[in-house]
Amino acid sequence: MTRKTVTEQYPDVQPDLAPRTRGVIGLFEENCTVCMLCARECPDWCIYIDSHKETIPAATPGGRERSRNVLDRFAIDFSLCMYCGICIEVCPFDALFWSPEFEYAETDIHELTHERDKLREWMWTVPAPPALDPGAEEPKEIAAARKTAEKLAATQAEQATQAAEATPAGPDNPQGGEA
Repeated sequence: MTRKTVTEQYPDVQPDLAPRTRGVIGLFEENCTVCMLCARECPDWCIYIDSHKETIPAATPGGRERSRNVLDRFAIDFSLCMYCGICIEVCPFDALFWSPEFEYAETDIHELTHERDKLREWMWTVPAPPALDPGAEEPKEIAAARKTAEKLAATQAEQATQAAEATPAGPDNPQGGEA
């Protein structure tokens, strides 16, 4: 209250946004498997997804054919969206991200339904995730994998030394150990 007010000169001067500002939702189409979780969990039902099944031939002779979903349409109606982020949180394949873009106003409310090509354009404005804290605890999955790898390496080293000690000395190998 004791400081002088400052008027932002938008649109002549772009505002300084926080690094992880929520603007619009960007779509990384390659990661989308058309699982429909985002559309089912959306409380506003503002995500529209259409797809079809495609048959993939067998990879090996005698194998069976596979089928996969192919994305035909992915659209978000931003006139209905309440920017809760539930769709981004439930996406198991990291196909949806927050973009800091906020300038997407339209003169007609029907033009606020943005299709996948526009959502893809916004994907390239998504900032990189923040770096991990160097003092943070290592994730449990990585710690468990590292522990298993160290045990395996120790076991293999022990077996190699036992095999070297077990090789007898003979005329072909006077010092013993490996030939």
